[in-house]
Amino acid sequence: MTYTFFELTFMLFNSIDFALFLPIVFLLYWVIPKGLIKTQNLLLIIASYVFYGWWDWRFLLLILFSTMVDYTIGILLSKEDNSTKRKALLATSILVNIGILVFFKYSNFFIENFISAFSFFGQNIDSYSLNIILPVGISFYTFQTLSYTIDVYHRKIEPTADLIAFAAFVSFFPQLVAGPIERASNLLPQFTTARSFSSTKAIDGLRQMLWGFFKKIVIADNCAVFVTEIFNNSQSLEGSTLLIGAVLFTVQIYCDFSGYSDIAIGTSRLFGFSMMQNFAFPYFSKNIGDFWKRWHISLTSWFRDYLYIPLGGSRGSALLKTRNIFIIFLISGFWHGANWTFIVWGLLHAFFFVLFLLVKQKTLFIVDTQSRPLRIFTGGGQMLLTFTFVVLTWVFFRSKTVTQAFEYTGTIFSTSLFTAAPITSDIKFIKLVFLIIGLLIVEWQGKSRKHAIENIGSVFLPIRWLTYIIIILSLITFQGSKQDFIYFQF
Repeated sequence: MTYTFFELTFMLFNSIDFALFLPIVFLLYWVIPKGLIKTQNLLLIIASYVFYGWWDWRFLLLILFSTMVDYTIGILLSKEDNSTKRKALLATSILVNIGILVFFKYSNFFIENFISAFSFFGQNIDSYSLNIILPVGISFYTFQTLSYTIDVYHRKIEPTADLIAFAAFVSFFPQLVAGPIERASNLLPQFTTARSFSSTKAIDGLRQMLWGFFKKIVIADNCAVFVTEIFNNSQSLEGSTLLIGAVLFTVQIYCDFSGYSDIAIGTSRLFGFSMMQNFAFPYFSKNIGDFWKRWHISLTSWFRDYLYIPLGGSRGSALLKTRNIFIIFLISGFWHGANWTFIVWGLLHAFFFVLFLLVKQKTLFIVDTQSRPLRIFTGGGQMLLTFTFVVLTWVFFRSKTVTQAFEYTGTIFSTSLFTAAPITSDIKFIKLVFLIIGLLIVEWQGKSRKHAIENIGSVFLPIRWLTYIIIILSLITFQGSKQDFIYFQF
């Protein structure tokens, strides 16, 4: 059984199709007179369905089905006080959403491992081929609709009777296929209130989009060329080159995914919407706990609120806390894909997260009692240690098999780590290193902002425009070979 995933026909943010699509939708949206909220929402639904249907129109029926199920259950929950019936309605929503996700995303994984398990005991079961098209972004919009039903069930929000607003909330094209996974409590009310065009929001949205395009096109896509070559030939390369490949993938996946989030959030601001920050400069984290507060914030907070806390969170014995942490990271790994590499990746993070909690208090005491220069030095060491761990775990995320990941990391820790890497003499690699250094400088100076160049809007006008021109010229001069967004497959 195999998955089929059609990225080539999708309307990517970094495509000519989207460059034409966005201005048309933007102009039509703001031509609609203020106060005609339903008309604006209806336009957004049509635009979103065109955006998603550009890939495969058949899966519009899946989004429509998910929308209708959770909308209906939300209405029924508002009219039902019987505890048993309310639980049944919630269970229906969970079963439908998770059932859709499991069928399309994990059927292959379960069947193949079922066959392997019987083969281990000498029982051969004939496998068969089943082509399942993996819907783009299914993990994102199913979690978004599911959180709505859960919040309605717990009476944290009132269900909406406005089907058009709800459908727009579910299918909103900027964040439809790769998040952020928005909460109904934040995004849904914005579809039911009048929006006025704000040039300040729109300009900052364009600014954030520009930085997102830089991270994706200039950094991530150029890293991808080297990463693919290194990982595909990892068995024949020395440890120094493999370490470079691991670091480049670490940069690639951040710039690819956070770049998408910047473009999505910036695009939403063009239409008068505000979405949550999805990345808060995670590679500047000083420990693994801090990293997970900064990385893919919408998913991390989703697991925290809808799984970790209901399991008991940090309450109870140390054993229960450890159990909850491992459950969360195990599911987080599995959410990313039907492969043991993702599960091992999640378990490694769980292990180091628990280890971090064990030494947390002692570490905080040591740092707090140091002088400022020593505290800066210690903080830098913690940041480097955290980054190193993240780099090594990304190897499992990127590898095709767990065996390849262990062989890859094993070679990194071999004596060949101290041999010269041929890649360092490649002029394209040298240029990429300088571009990454520039990225780090900009991100460091903007680390207290919602996005790295947010404060550019308040600097001296010539400097501001010089910055824009440099970024645009970089997009033209250093654009890498066009790559699909990594998280589209999840």
